[in-house]
Amino acid sequence: MIPFLDLKKINEPYEAAFQEKLKLVLDNGWYILGKETETFEKAYGEYCQTQYCIGVGNGFDALVLIFKGYIELGKLKKGDEVIVPANTYIASVLAILQADLVPVLVEPKLETYNINPDLIPEKITSKTKAILAVHLYGQLAEMDKINEIALQNDLIIVEDAAQSHGAERNLQSKIYNLKSAIAYSFYPGKNLGCLGDGGAITTNDPELVKVLFSLRNYGSEQKYYNEYIGVNSRLDELQAAFLNVKLSNLDADNEKRRAIAKRYLAAIKNDKIELPFWDFSNNHVFHLFVIRTKNRDYLQQYLTKNNIQTVIHYPVPPHKQNAFPDWNNLSFPITEKIHNEVLSLPMSPVLTETEVNYIIEILNQY
Repeated sequence: MIPFLDLKKINEPYEAAFQEKLKLVLDNGWYILGKETETFEKAYGEYCQTQYCIGVGNGFDALVLIFKGYIELGKLKKGDEVIVPANTYIASVLAILQADLVPVLVEPKLETYNINPDLIPEKITSKTKAILAVHLYGQLAEMDKINEIALQNDLIIVEDAAQSHGAERNLQSKIYNLKSAIAYSFYPGKNLGCLGDGGAITTNDPELVKVLFSLRNYGSEQKYYNEYIGVNSRLDELQAAFLNVKLSNLDADNEKRRAIAKRYLAAIKNDKIELPFWDFSNNHVFHLFVIRTKNRDYLQQYLTKNNIQTVIHYPVPPHKQNAFPDWNNLSFPITEKIHNEVLSLPMSPVLTETEVNYIIEILNQY
């Protein structure tokens, strides 16, 4: 069986370095908010070309804390509306709700699966105060257009970059919205993954970063003195240490993913399979390689019989989840089409050429 994602194989080259880091952390005797976390925050901020990076417990917390940070600054208030893609993992929507804000769903483009900027203006009301852009499957949303809309309407921009570590933006706009922050997840299966939960926030907003450093640590700047109603969401020393080891290889791993994607796009030739759109820029890091087909379950069964493991990202859109009964009667036909047809092929930097060739051969025979 060709696994969808072989995490053991991905992490094997780092085993010796991980062992050294474990010993270092043990010897230091400092396990929360120590030197490894500080080192990673500095390194990842520099990698992302932002002034500030705040390590947090996971990607979901990163999103929630951004919204709560803006609430503490008075730039958002409970009940404000946040525009968010209808086609996304449910965490994007849950984070908005967790901060007592109101999600407003917008359809994606069928080609890219990301939010359609042209549909955003019609959803803006007097209550709209922010846009949450999600870079789904590793491909950046159309941030030039989204930033322009945000600037015209004085909206905060929050980016869910849980799947797009290392994706490079080529913004044509020379105007950058200071009111913005980006949330990352380092869940083990991400392009940059630790060995447990982990997350980070990057921003150029000095006011926001000051609040965030407190909010993640019980709302405290100075121990036992609490300025805000905070939470306990800190990137621990050991996970930060592992991320410090892996960060230097992120770009190389992303290039391997792009090379596999180019091979898939060039060689899969089957009119029953819709391949993903890519303009061959570095705006896509192929966290996932997602195809579409009319009879998705049958194709998945066929691939399983041929020893190829696949995953569905995602079978049920947020508005059809039992958790949101008030939304179940809503209609988002493009989102629903995507969720009914998508299938993720094996994609990782450790896939061999032989495995890729076999996957292509089997798909072309379907």
